Amino acid sequence: KWISKMMWIILYIFLYLSFNCISADSILKSGTCQLQGRFKLNGMQQDGDFILGGLFHVHFFTVFPELSFRMEPEPPYCEKFNIEIFQQAQTMAFAVNEINKNPNLLPNITLGYHLYDNCVRLGIAFRAAISLASGTEESFSNLNCTGPPPVIGIVGDPSSTPSIAISNVLGLFRVPIVSHYATCSCLSDRKKYPSFFRTIPSDAFQVRAMVQILRHFGWTWVGLIYSDDDYGIYAAQLFQQEMQLFGHCVAFSEILPHDNNLRDIQRITGVIEASTARVVVVFSTSSFLIPLMEEVVLQNMTGRQWIASEAWTTSPVYHTPRFLPILGGTLGIAIRRGEIQGLREFLLRLRPSNDQKNNIVRIFWENMFRCSFENWGRAIDGEQVKKVCTGQEDLSNTDTPYTDVSGLRAAYNVYKAVYALAHALHDLMHIEELKMIHTVGVVNKGAATEMVLTLDDDSIYWNFETKKPPRSLCSESCPPGTRQARRKGLPVCCFDCLPCGDGEISNTTSEEIICTVCPDEFWSNSDKDQCVPKEVEFLSYEDPLGISLTTASLLGTCICALVMVIFALHRNTPIVRANNSELSFLLLLSLKLCFLCVLLFIGRPQLWTCQLRHAVFGISFVLCISSILVKTMVVIAVFKSSRPEGKGAMKWFGAAQQRCTVLVLTALQVVICAVWLSTASPTPHKNNQYTRSKIVYECAIGSVAGFSMLLGYIGLLAAVSFLLAFLARNLPDNFNEAKFITFSMLIFCAVWIAFVPAYVSSPGKYAVAVEIFAILASSFGLLVAIFAPKCYIILLHPERNTKNYILHILHKVLYK
Repeated sequence: KWISKMMWIILYIFLYLSFNCISADSILKSGTCQLQGRFKLNGMQQDGDFILGGLFHVHFFTVFPELSFRMEPEPPYCEKFNIEIFQQAQTMAFAVNEINKNPNLLPNITLGYHLYDNCVRLGIAFRAAISLASGTEESFSNLNCTGPPPVIGIVGDPSSTPSIAISNVLGLFRVPIVSHYATCSCLSDRKKYPSFFRTIPSDAFQVRAMVQILRHFGWTWVGLIYSDDDYGIYAAQLFQQEMQLFGHCVAFSEILPHDNNLRDIQRITGVIEASTARVVVVFSTSSFLIPLMEEVVLQNMTGRQWIASEAWTTSPVYHTPRFLPILGGTLGIAIRRGEIQGLREFLLRLRPSNDQKNNIVRIFWENMFRCSFENWGRAIDGEQVKKVCTGQEDLSNTDTPYTDVSGLRAAYNVYKAVYALAHALHDLMHIEELKMIHTVGVVNKGAATEMVLTLDDDSIYWNFETKKPPRSLCSESCPPGTRQARRKGLPVCCFDCLPCGDGEISNTTSEEIICTVCPDEFWSNSDKDQCVPKEVEFLSYEDPLGISLTTASLLGTCICALVMVIFALHRNTPIVRANNSELSFLLLLSLKLCFLCVLLFIGRPQLWTCQLRHAVFGISFVLCISSILVKTMVVIAVFKSSRPEGKGAMKWFGAAQQRCTVLVLTALQVVICAVWLSTASPTPHKNNQYTRSKIVYECAIGSVAGFSMLLGYIGLLAAVSFLLAFLARNLPDNFNEAKFITFSMLIFCAVWIAFVPAYVSSPGKYAVAVEIFAILASSFGLLVAIFAPKCYIILLHPERNTKNYILHILHKVLYK
């Protein structure tokens, strides 16, 4: 059976690929892209000049057909219509129509919308998002991919896990996604999700609010239940961390199953029943939680204080007489409430149509009036109905969450999301005229990034057992880098606090806060009420890294001085004289300068240090490499002149010619540095791009071309020296250092080749440290490789530092 299934899968893949190849060939011949398949999605749409996409979970559950592997699987279908969420979808349609009637917002432009039901399933949500981004036209003849995209932005997805998946793909194309309900703190990562925004705070604020409530009532022993998705998992992690911070304990932690498995549900209810914790915190969406609450009601599990997250606090599913004995008195965190003028009248004007693209309206109508547009009837929520829908039923006579606009929360976030996208499009269309900050914008709010409107909202609190929780249940209202200019000094809440059941509720209007952006070199303090200077960062002498590099620099300088003393004391010995003592001393001097130039890179950048550091570094290294190059050329000329065919070679490499060559090669680097400093000189620069809360003080190189020429010239001389030393590597090594020059040049080139990518990728002061390390590594490489063998012979084997010994070795080489 297993082999049979595999064979069918292989045959299906073969036929699919064959069909794609034929289709691709036909596209090339016809010049038209043909849609190869279409997802069967519930939705509604309205045409316009620009289209906004929308994703809503209008159904609670998705049913997948059984896979037989013998035919193409039937598409999944959705069950249990969610009237409250359909109201949110209609709110988006209302906002689009309201914007189209506004002459001051997007004038002469008509917005449209394509809204889809994701049925609370990642796969369907992803299919809907791809359809929105790629379009649903049957064919497309413009193979240059020009023109406006199918949608300019997407409102949704309301869940965190689909939002993560969709943002990972559509974020590559910078399609803006504005979620009205996805609260996972992970979505605040701007690097991972650059085009994701939201009109709801992240769970970081909700968790803090919950823990404050628990601390206020003295509840330190609580149970935790969360959904098996990114929303529940990340919120649970934050909650446990916050509880540990205040010394509170989590009695149990249970994950709601994905597949609503009855055995897992019964196990969780057993854990709740057996636990001594009487407070249960739940982070879950309504659809995940329904099976558990059904079982809790079945077992009549009372005596628990439930703490609800914003995803199910206001869901009308639980505000019914069936759940009241269990959930009465539940404390919940609710998202901010708002009012939308004219929405109710718009909702009542809805009428179904025969257009399949608006089939979700027909589904709503059938569920609202318990009827069917099919003559033979159909099943709705497991109940067979025989009443035929006329399409003229009166919505004003119904009393459901669809027509209730008294407590708009998620719908209000949808309304703000549509306006945020509209204002962004308006600004793009009038970029030249944009002179002032609009009331809509993107701000980085603590750990979360929110797209918000400047509106006045209510902060609600309640009396419970003669205790009142604190009015402020969330963090600072101003984003980092701004300060609060409060009119009356009261903070603004991110959430409304609601009792689910009886309780005295009073409304207090929060005072307006004006967030003033701090100047570039300032940052807000911990209380967000004052701008303080930003911390300045640079590689200093007090820094452990700076101390280590300074020590290495001085150590290299001292070693150079010691070698110079050894050579001076033994200047008449064959080893020193045969290896051109004048060039050896010049090489040691240039290496000492290379070590000392490191000190210019450490400390607070100033104009003179920025100008000198690269100039001194470039000239010192050219002096060093040119000395090595001339030494190698002299050695080759000496051995060439000892043979009959090269007797005239030494006349070109006398003492004067050697000095002149070194001088000319070094002068070229001096000219490069002079031109660089005179045209685009390096200057101190305060960089706040690496981190917004700090200023990285660094030297801007001024001209990339000048810096590249400086390094390129050093690299050219090093490559020539390496090539000549490699060709002369087989000469006697007692007084000829060709082998050691080859090795030293190999180290030198390897260090500087590795330097370029490391320097480019290192931030702030670490880029300076990388450059210093390259200078020190290459300098130590030259010093050790070239002078260590000579010092070894001079100090430890003086018997090999004699004229007779060297003549004997030379005779063996020349006449072998």
